[in-house]
This record gives sequence, structure tokens and C-alpha cells, in this order.
Amino acid sequence: MLHMSESKFASYPQQPHGGELVDRVASGEELEELLAKAKQLPTIMVDLEAVITLEMIATGVLSPNVGFMNEVDYTSVLTKGRLANGTIWPVPLSFAPIGNRNQEVIQTLAVGDEVTLANEENEPIAILQIEDKFAYDKEFRAAHLFGTTDRDHPGVDAIYRRMGDVALGGPIRLLKRVDWGPFEKLRLEPKDTWHDFYEVKKFKSAAGFITGANPLHRGHEYIHKNALEEVDGLLLQPLVEMAKREYTRHEFRMLSYRSVLDTYYPKGRSILAPLRVTYIFAGPRETILHALIMKNYGCTHALIGRDHAGIGDYYDKYASHSIFDEFPPEELGIDVRLYHEVFYCTRCDTPSTVQSCPHDERYRINISGTGIREMLRHGIMPPKEIVRPESARIAIQGIQPKGLDENENAISPVGKTIKSMFPFYLERTRLGGRKRVTALTVEELTNFDLEMVNLDVRSNADRIYRDVFEEYSNAGDTNRHLQPDWVTEARDALQTQQQMVISDLEVKVKQAPHTASDEFMYQDKVEAERELDVAKQILADLPKGLRAEDVDYRTWNVLPYQRYRGSDEPNK
Repeated sequence: MLHMSESKFASYPQQPHGGELVDRVASGEELEELLAKAKQLPTIMVDLEAVITLEMIATGVLSPNVGFMNEVDYTSVLTKGRLANGTIWPVPLSFAPIGNRNQEVIQTLAVGDEVTLANEENEPIAILQIEDKFAYDKEFRAAHLFGTTDRDHPGVDAIYRRMGDVALGGPIRLLKRVDWGPFEKLRLEPKDTWHDFYEVKKFKSAAGFITGANPLHRGHEYIHKNALEEVDGLLLQPLVEMAKREYTRHEFRMLSYRSVLDTYYPKGRSILAPLRVTYIFAGPRETILHALIMKNYGCTHALIGRDHAGIGDYYDKYASHSIFDEFPPEELGIDVRLYHEVFYCTRCDTPSTVQSCPHDERYRINISGTGIREMLRHGIMPPKEIVRPESARIAIQGIQPKGLDENENAISPVGKTIKSMFPFYLERTRLGGRKRVTALTVEELTNFDLEMVNLDVRSNADRIYRDVFEEYSNAGDTNRHLQPDWVTEARDALQTQQQMVISDLEVKVKQAPHTASDEFMYQDKVEAERELDVAKQILADLPKGLRAEDVDYRTWNVLPYQRYRGSDEPNK
């Protein structure tokens, strides 16, 4: 196990939040003593979410917190987003156990006591030293933390479902780490990343990126690779453990990340480490918490997307950006990079945002995490322009619950999925195509439309820019060996055929009477001349087949090779 002295941090380009990387993990003789002590203390049973929080506190992920908050800090955080000493901290770390047996134990406890916290297998996980005991107001917490008391909000629901009426505050000592199963081999604690970044890899900067329920998509990749142009390393932390069943299961999300990183990311500069989470997350303040977690992992930069902490329609589209007006990055102590919503522009032929792309929705494929999940649920691999196939093929195996209902409906209405990802389809017949006479509505869209729009995008997303390039290259290549002969021959044939049309029409004009004897059967001279004019204009509009001799005129400034080498001396 790595141990880091505080003096080490002085030489690093980053510092832990609050100035000290917390380490509350017992080891060696102390651990043996505390395990024996834990058996003699009163015991409170805790669920998996509390176990995860305990481990985050003990390993420094939530520095400078050394345990659960007392009432003064708890209230200050809820009302001001700061600890009582003024240090920014956006979410409360509170411990208010539920359960009849736990309530009985809590009634016997007083400030100054110690209590064992045990998991569902009755194994001691931590010892809490009680420094405060206070009434826990669920509505107060929900309203101040999430801005709502609506139980449909997952964070609010977790408060009412998981929290009791009395909270205990005080420092903890961790006695047992939890095995992370398939993620154990990827587990990195803050002390590990500080050492890896600044001792092993000698980074001068590192950017953190925390992401939730979705497999790695091209919007994520756009943000990552922009950052890698200016920072030395990238710490990617997909959230695992606490996720709703509708999300892509976390094991498959991690595997989709690994497969894409192996193929498309520079080796040694992109570090993947799961972040085991609880519902202290959710809402705009989650973004601030994430930035501080990245800081505690040693990151100098925090990468924040458009809907970084979105929960349905509870918050403004860019609430995760505007929250930094209240908690400025300068005071947070980390360089925050905010990214607008990423989409794939088929005309630009690249992932873009409204900050850099001038094209409208007829050329766009939106990158919606929810839409991607719903497409996977329908058994459809999303277009390669928004999800790498290496990611989608694995992620499609991890969608729960599998499949559709008896009416081929998924969790989200199919029309909503189409609108979120393929907005052009409601207004246009195809990608980049003509407008519909009557726009489609979300309610009338079916699974058939989802299939059709995917087939359209698969065929045409990369064709639009390819066709544009082919037109430009045909007109621009002075080395005509690059252009296919059949295109030149077809254009020559068009010219020849149209000249043949003109030749015959010229004869027709000469023979046409000034006045037709029957206007329904014959043409007069004026009409025949108009027909000839149109044919000549068509000839002018036809692209010309170009050969090498046709473009020789473009190279008008040829100099002998030796002149390019800087020699003006004539050959002797």
C-alpha cells in the first residue's frame, strides 16, 4: 500500500482539497486492536450505500472530510454549499440510520461514545466516534440540496427511503475494504493516482472525467481528445454500483470503455478507474462534488459536459455550467473546462458543438445517452458516428431489462428516442433531404421509423461529406490519375449526347414555321427556338470530363527543379 507524506504534495502541480489527503484506513497493529474493540462496542447495521460512503471518506476521495458531519457543518453545507470554516463543500455527508434495531441502539448513544458500523453480513466495517447527535430533517435536506421534494427525483427518494430521524456525526476509522468484484483490478484510490501521475509518469497536468449511466460514446471521446491536446494525462471514472435498472449495467459500461481505449486512445495517457458512488450524487451540486473528487485524485483539470448531472427535467439544460458562477473554479482550486452539447455533423463529418459548427439540424445526429440506451434496448447498434462499434457491441449485452414488451415498446417512447437523436427525421424525408409536406409528430412515430432512420443514417451519414469531397476533388485534381476514368467517360458521353440533341434541334428550328397549323401537334419557330435555348443551357450546366491536357493551363508558373533548390546559376 502506498503512503504519501504531506510534504510530497508541495512539489506537485495540484493539492488535495483542504490541503490534506485524508487517510482513515486502519492497518497493521491498529487494525487488529480496532477489530477487537469493535466486537465490544454497540453495533449499527449499514447498507451498501453507507459502506461505499465510508470507504470514500476513509481513502481521501471526499477530503477534507474525516467522517460524518456535525450539525453545524451539515446545516452550513445545505444552506451555503460550504463547511462552517468557509471551505467549499457542496453536499452533506450525514449518517441517519433506519431500522428498528438501529433506532434502539441510537437511543443509547451519546456524544463521546463510539459505535461499530457493520455490513449486512454483520462484519465490522468502521468505527464511528460520536461528536454530535441531532434531529435529521428529510424535507429540509431535499429542498436545499436538490431544489425539490419530489419523490420521483432519485436523490430525494433516497433520502426518504434510506434515512432515519436522528443523525450521528464524527470521524471514522475504516476496518474493512469491500471487494469490488470485476472492478477490483481497476480500483485506484487517490494515493495511487497521485503517485502514478506525478511520481511514475511525471505528468505536469491531468484532466478528470466522471460519467454515469451510459457507455462510452463519441461525445465523451470529443471531450477527452480535446483535453489530451493540452494536458498530459486523462483520468476516466465511470460511476459504478448505484444505478437504476434501466441503465446499461456497470460491468458492461466498463468493458465498453476498455475496448475503445485500447483501440482509439493513446497508451499510457488515459487511465481508467471506476468510481463507486452513492446518491450523495444528483443535481447541479453534484458537478461541484465531482470537480472536488477529481481534485482529490490529483487532477489539475475537470472536464464537465453539458448535462453532467442531469436528472430528467428538474434542472436547466446547462445547470451544470452555471453552478460554477456560485462556486468559482479559482476558489475550488481546479481548472474547470465546460463543454457544450456534442453532436455529429454529417456535413462537417465530425463531432461538433454549436460553438464550432454552422450547420443546422438537417445534417445533425444528436448524441443522447438516453437515446443510445433505448436504441440498444431495441436491439439496434447505434450509428458509428455517435458510438464506436467496439463500445456498442459490448454495451448492448448489458441493457436491463432486456428487450421490449409485448407491444414492442421500450421504457422510453420510440418517438422520443427518434426526436432526441435524429431531429431531422420529423421535418425531412431523410438525412439532408427535402422537407416533408407535413411534419411528423413524436406520438405517431413507430419502431418502423426507428429502423428506417437508422438505415438512412448508416447509409448516408458518411456519404454526405464524401460526395462533397468527390465533387471538389474531381474539379480540383490536376493529377488526373486520381480520378476514375469512368466518371470522365460518363461526362464525355453526357456532353456528346447533349450536343447531338442540340444538333437535331438546330435543324428543327430552321424548318419550323412562324405559325403552327395546329398548336397541339406542331411547334412554331418561337417555341422551337426556346427548346433549343434550353438544350444549350443544359449543355452549359453539364460537368465536363477533365483529362490531364485539359488542366495543363493551371500550372502556369513552372520553374526548373534546380531553381526551387535556390540555384539561379545556368547549367554549364
